[in-house]
Amino acid sequence: MNIANLSDLAILQLIGDFIKKKRVASNKTQDRLSEEAGISRSTLSLLERGEKVNLITLIQVLRVLDELQLLEAFEVKSEISPIEYMKLQKKQERQRVRNSGMSAENPPSEW
Repeated sequence: MNIANLSDLAILQLIGDFIKKKRVASNKTQDRLSEEAGISRSTLSLLERGEKVNLITLIQVLRVLDELQLLEAFEVKSEISPIEYMKLQKKQERQRVRNSGMSAENPPSEW
């Protein structure tokens, strides 16, 4: 199935079917799951029917169903460009130490 070709309503239905399947597989009633998620049973029913609900509702239900890993696809991973990498490397290179005063080993010449 190519999810990009589905309508928004079809995707909501797909999510609802997934939630219901996971709920039934975990042997939980709508009442029990909604109580554990901190939402009303009617809100869970809306979600399972593919109706519009708040995003926080979906997160709460996924948490109770132990399915939050599905949201890992939304993690933004920072990538360092090659130029930024080189700049970081230069900053980490050992800097040459310079003495501001004269050392005892090299007394000033008397010329």
